[in-house]
Amino acid sequence: MHGKDHPSVKRKTSPFGLPGGARRVLYLDCFSGISGDMFLGLSVDLGVSLATLKRQLARLPLKGYSLSSRRVARSGLWGTQVEVRTSPGRGESHPHAHGERHRGITEIRKIVNAGGLPERARSRALRAFETLVDAEARVHRVPAREIHLHEVGAVDAIVDIIGACLCLEALKVDRVICSPLPMGRGVIHCEHGTFPVPAPATLEILKGKPLYGNSFDGEMVTPTGASLAVTLADEFGPPPPLRVQRIGHGAGSRDHGDRPNLLRGILGMLDEPAALLEKVIVIETTIDDLNPQVYGHLMERLFSAGALEVFYTPIQMKKNRPGSLVTIIVPEERFDPVGEVVFRETTTIGFRYQRMDRVELGREVRKVKTRFGPIRIKVSLFKGEVVQATPEYEDCRAAALKAGVPLREVQREATAEFHRR
Repeated sequence: MHGKDHPSVKRKTSPFGLPGGARRVLYLDCFSGISGDMFLGLSVDLGVSLATLKRQLARLPLKGYSLSSRRVARSGLWGTQVEVRTSPGRGESHPHAHGERHRGITEIRKIVNAGGLPERARSRALRAFETLVDAEARVHRVPAREIHLHEVGAVDAIVDIIGACLCLEALKVDRVICSPLPMGRGVIHCEHGTFPVPAPATLEILKGKPLYGNSFDGEMVTPTGASLAVTLADEFGPPPPLRVQRIGHGAGSRDHGDRPNLLRGILGMLDEPAALLEKVIVIETTIDDLNPQVYGHLMERLFSAGALEVFYTPIQMKKNRPGSLVTIIVPEERFDPVGEVVFRETTTIGFRYQRMDRVELGREVRKVKTRFGPIRIKVSLFKGEVVQATPEYEDCRAAALKAGVPLREVQREATAEFHRR
């Protein structure tokens, strides 16, 4: 059986009286960009205990910093600013103005793995740093193992990234959705020189994500902020329909005056039905005189016209002739164009149809990173919980051919990576 989603499908809740699942969603409204310290400030503003965060971070083999928070105003709006202050002489070498110490990914992995972090927080933090290193490697065209992070590898950035992952656990967030990101304009001065905004590594991280230009001077999305957004967000786009519980603001270090330099977070519950109900029409016709070569073309035309499912069943017809039962499931609003395809592309002189209800699981498409490249995962949900996750065949096939490995190896790794999240 073949099927596909159609954007015009109208769905309702389950007819079985099953309660829906509710998931806690954090929507990141990045109207003034995003950075690591802004994310920490937002989290504390939403209710994360700074004292608890300090205790968790103290387990890391990382010295030479202090963490503080305060309420500040940015263009008339109030938010929380979290500052990571580095302290020379407390076990760290600080050759740069902000206490940067150059670190490679191997050393950073050791710090993350030695901190006794919750598994999901540990996995997210590692992915965030690997995203940074991979971007730097592509920008400078050197192997990732040769990259030593400068600004983003400093003590404050390590605290920002690991702290952000811990904050999501403290807020019990099931899903993160991020708004499109502003690009800013002008230049930025960093370790390697003066570069346009967004910085090259930042732009590399944000490939494929929705960005927009604006007239604000300066860096609005830092490499650390970009890495957190890409790693933590399940999707980018407008906010979903939420029952809002809390609203928080994380303040950036600068007060621009002309706009509030804040990262806004909306924490709420996303109600999801146990299953989805839709009204459909089932069309059937029997055919015994159509050239078999036409059936593949017919299926493509029916899907293009809006069919949800198309399948063929071998049957026995009049005078003992072998034939095919053509079954088409179509939304009510696509009945006419699908019916026209049946008459134009087949030899039938008529078909029967009936209106029916159809119940199905909710579905999403997510993406995971593997050593073979990004792979989409088709996810089925019941009461808001994942009950099935299947790697997209075409993605896996393309990756397997490119890498010269068996298809099943790519599928296994994509599935395992999804369940590690």
